[in-house]
Amino acid sequence: MAKDESVTRRSPCPVSCTLDILGDRWTLLVIRDLMLGRSRYKEFCASPEGIPTNILAERLERLLQYEIIEKAPVSPESKRMAYHLTPKGKALKPLLVEITKWGLQWEEGTEARMQKKNTDT
Repeated sequence: MAKDESVTRRSPCPVSCTLDILGDRWTLLVIRDLMLGRSRYKEFCASPEGIPTNILAERLERLLQYEIIEKAPVSPESKRMAYHLTPKGKALKPLLVEITKWGLQWEEGTEARMQKKNTDT
């Protein structure tokens, strides 16, 4: 979040503060999709988990607010927008890698089938 904005926190605990931003059912899945190279609203909607559009819009707005993602036109002439991870967002990659490893090891029937489309994130 921008430094000049006040944030109400339940506690100064870094786990609590991080969960306030990322700790819901959908946010890390949106970040996962960004890391896999998805960048457009319709691509997030097409993910197999089926995020409702109203929830997707709210999660994208929260990620923008906390400067985890940024929004930019698809091309200079386009009115269509794409989302991209900021350096702050890219720093979440080790967390997602470890969550993936944990799920593969401990949750029967899980598989990491999705392939990354873009190698620079």
